[in-house]
Amino acid sequence: MAAPNKGRRQAGSPGRPGRTLALFLIAMVALTGGMFWSGHVTPRLGIDLAGGTSITLQAKNTPGKPNAINKTNMDTAVSIIERRVNGLGVSEAEVQTQGDENIIVNIPRGTNEKQAREQVGTTAQLYFRPVLTVAAGSPTTPQPSGSGSPSASPSSSTSASTGDKEGDKADGADSTASPKASATSQGRAVTDALKADASPSPDASDKSSDKKNESPAPSASASSDPATAALEKKFTELDCTKKTARTEVNQSSAPKDTIVACGQNSGGEWEKYVLGPAELEGTDVDDAKGVLDQQRGMWIVTMDFTGAGTKKFQSITGKLSQQQAPMNQFAIVLDGNVVSAPSVSQTLGSSAEISGSFTQQSAQDLGNILSYGALPLTFQEQSVTTVTAALGGEQLEAGLIAGAIGLVLVIIYLVAYYRGLSAIAILSLGASGIMTYTIMSLLGPGIGFALNLPAVCGAIVAIGITADSFIVYFERIRDEIREGRTLRPAVERAWPRARRTILVSDFVSFLAAAVLFLVTVGKVQGFAFTLGLTTLLDVVVVFFFTKPVMTLLARTKFFSSGHPWSGLDPTRLGAKPPLRRTRRVSAPTDPKEA
Repeated sequence: MAAPNKGRRQAGSPGRPGRTLALFLIAMVALTGGMFWSGHVTPRLGIDLAGGTSITLQAKNTPGKPNAINKTNMDTAVSIIERRVNGLGVSEAEVQTQGDENIIVNIPRGTNEKQAREQVGTTAQLYFRPVLTVAAGSPTTPQPSGSGSPSASPSSSTSASTGDKEGDKADGADSTASPKASATSQGRAVTDALKADASPSPDASDKSSDKKNESPAPSASASSDPATAALEKKFTELDCTKKTARTEVNQSSAPKDTIVACGQNSGGEWEKYVLGPAELEGTDVDDAKGVLDQQRGMWIVTMDFTGAGTKKFQSITGKLSQQQAPMNQFAIVLDGNVVSAPSVSQTLGSSAEISGSFTQQSAQDLGNILSYGALPLTFQEQSVTTVTAALGGEQLEAGLIAGAIGLVLVIIYLVAYYRGLSAIAILSLGASGIMTYTIMSLLGPGIGFALNLPAVCGAIVAIGITADSFIVYFERIRDEIREGRTLRPAVERAWPRARRTILVSDFVSFLAAAVLFLVTVGKVQGFAFTLGLTTLLDVVVVFFFTKPVMTLLARTKFFSSGHPWSGLDPTRLGAKPPLRRTRRVSAPTDPKEA
């Protein structure tokens, strides 16, 4: 017979319960200490418990798309707004449609309410447009000459700050010109730019690329075109120093239109531009984020283009680099305003950057908006209301009372039925409660988790799931005692059977919670998340706390001797001594032996 393998622990052996229990207690103390160290000693509350801000947005048709308000676009807008707000760490924000044209956004108190409010209705329509001409923002200021800007760096990113304008004054511009002369010179600049047709397209032929380097002389007939004349008038009369003018100037423009737009240079002065049709759109941007440029010591927004966007960007920058200022600039236009207008001196690659007077927050906000895409509709803020937590507080109080009553009933049942074993169950419930509370408090600042009423319900349901695991284990131990085994072997032999049952039960609960989390939205996800979290903690507590504690207590006289109040009294459980085979003595067949 082969000798038993001494290096392998036999199934059902006690192992080292003290070490396992010590590791669990160290982890619990570390989590609790981390909670106090982080300063977040209470879980973050959702809008139904803490109150917050409710924003109502009304959809407006996009220029050029009169029938854009439909269910598909509204659902897309809800998804984008939700991702934007969640990108700020407001995971419990509620975004839902109301009627055919309205979207309701609820943001809990204590989160980035101000940032979220600024971003929820921002359309974030991003376009890259070639610059045809540029002038000072006032309707009577002479056009700055040169209109240069810092050139793009040799790398595949462009500097997006327009900078101070330098160089000689443009023809016809005079610093002492009258307002009328200024308007005339600005109008002529628009005409010259349109005649030159300096709006290259990535799909243009080489022949047209060669022709665009020529500078046709201005002609009086150019401004006789009604569209050109209207653009001249709009450009000369535009006052970019007025907010209303900047907001309304491009409300009816389409991506393929030649437009007039406003922007600020690095000195904070307003400028106005004539821009050609869009060559790239926000959909060509694959990723964007705000980062700190260590060399320049300033915050910038970096953008990485998609495969198709990279080809378009290389084509347009290659053609712009052959033009003279200001026609070698491209404008980065966000929601109708020029964010920056860098000049291009060579063909650029797969990324670009926007630089300017960004703070850390504004750079990260812009990167967040661009990363999650543009809204398919334009939204107008209809109302902003403050939501109080009075109703939610009453419901929370009622829920906590119900949970407390349920917990007391469970404890009474455990004490009445399991007696001494109930102490192990109560200690395990306490350990599970501490772990749940600590992790919820840490998840608030960590991932933006906020506790709402459905999440509280999930935590109350978890009391039953955790108690069920203890009952399964205790009943397996009792079954072993009924078969005639003493306590210590019964504890170890019962564990493998109980363990399988507990794992299968918790797996089903966790699977239900995961499916519910994936197929639902809003508050129901809070219930599913809490249910899944507490189910995982149930496995941890049973394996690393309940089982080691049971093994250690089985060595004490109170439990091992089967005390009537231990809950493991063999007599009370109806245990029978093990059956033993007796040897039968056959009757003698020989009469003499009898």
